[in-house]
Amino acid sequence: MAYFRNRAVNLLNLHYGIHSLALTGSGAFYTVFLLKAGLPLQDVLASLATILLGRFMMRPLILPLVLRLGLKPILIAGTLVSALQYPVLAQVHGIGPSLYVLIVVSAIGDTLYWTSYHAVFASLGDAHHRGQQVGVREAMAAMIGIAAPLLAGWALTRFGPDVAFGATAVVLLSAALPLLWTPNIIVQRNAPSALRAALPGILLFVCDGWIACGLYFGWQLALFVALGENFQSYGGAMAIAALAGAIAGLVLGRLIDGGHGRRAAWVALSVLAGVTVVRAASIGDAGFAVFANALGALVSCLYVPTLMTVVYNKSQSSPCVARFHIAAEGGWDIGGSAGLITAAFLLHWGAGLRAVILLSLPGVVAAFALLYHHYTGDEEKRRKQLSAVPPSVGEHTV
Repeated sequence: MAYFRNRAVNLLNLHYGIHSLALTGSGAFYTVFLLKAGLPLQDVLASLATILLGRFMMRPLILPLVLRLGLKPILIAGTLVSALQYPVLAQVHGIGPSLYVLIVVSAIGDTLYWTSYHAVFASLGDAHHRGQQVGVREAMAAMIGIAAPLLAGWALTRFGPDVAFGATAVVLLSAALPLLWTPNIIVQRNAPSALRAALPGILLFVCDGWIACGLYFGWQLALFVALGENFQSYGGAMAIAALAGAIAGLVLGRLIDGGHGRRAAWVALSVLAGVTVVRAASIGDAGFAVFANALGALVSCLYVPTLMTVVYNKSQSSPCVARFHIAAEGGWDIGGSAGLITAAFLLHWGAGLRAVILLSLPGVVAAFALLYHHYTGDEEKRRKQLSAVPPSVGEHTV
């Protein structure tokens, strides 16, 4: 398994595995806890939109930091700041000061973390093994996601949010440890045409952010309501979903690396559209909703490798991988916040959560068109594009 030979990527995946313990544990309860804390449905979505808008406004500040320090310190800082949001989340009781602090801390942590994480993964990964390396990452996250939501649901019910979210903060803090042994990545001060090169990533992430507003955020609320707003039942549904999709990402990653990206795009986006429709149809039926949630595991294991293989490879071949991901993540914020604001207005006007979930479908269609265009069936052309392999040790310049 050649895709395991990259030590830096293995360390990043170890970091991501620990991070996923928090993300698929208490992180899966983030949205529904706001609902339980007294926010109406539309205000939950509006709060998430505000976080994304805050992220978008702070993104220009990332470039001076990475130019001065490199990407590794920013990734570590993002990991640490992200941990702080969970103790704050435990203090939210409706609209008030704690919610406002949560929005600010979440925006700062997410801006630092996701921009630098994607840039580091793109820089240190192997283009010719990209699909499998992303597939390993997503499969590992899915397997961790079997136990993590069960533990989080049990802790929230048994000990309350202070203990449950406090433990999550400790887990996230420990996720910074593997990063200490990864190489730093120095960012070039001048990168002509970097923004133009980032346009494919921006467009794909706009679509992905729009998709998330219904298929992820809206669905979490719908599932939680269908299960009687019970933390343990909700955690159990998340565990079943993780069990259902733990292997699929490895299979699709190999398909992508074998030069069958267009076929992968067809499979992944067809599943994505189908799951969206099934989830919308399951509204109000607890058993059907658990089944629809289980299908969602296929989305992470099929769609994410298909999407991120394109994004990582294009960023790695761009004039500046850091600038690429700063711009692309800004696209995600635009798509996600626009979708969440639209969803909040739909709920305010009485449209219901079914309409919110179906709102993802235009994003699915647009993402498929972009991915199908970017994947070529010409295997020889792919070999030429993927021939450059970055070193996996030492200090890098991107």
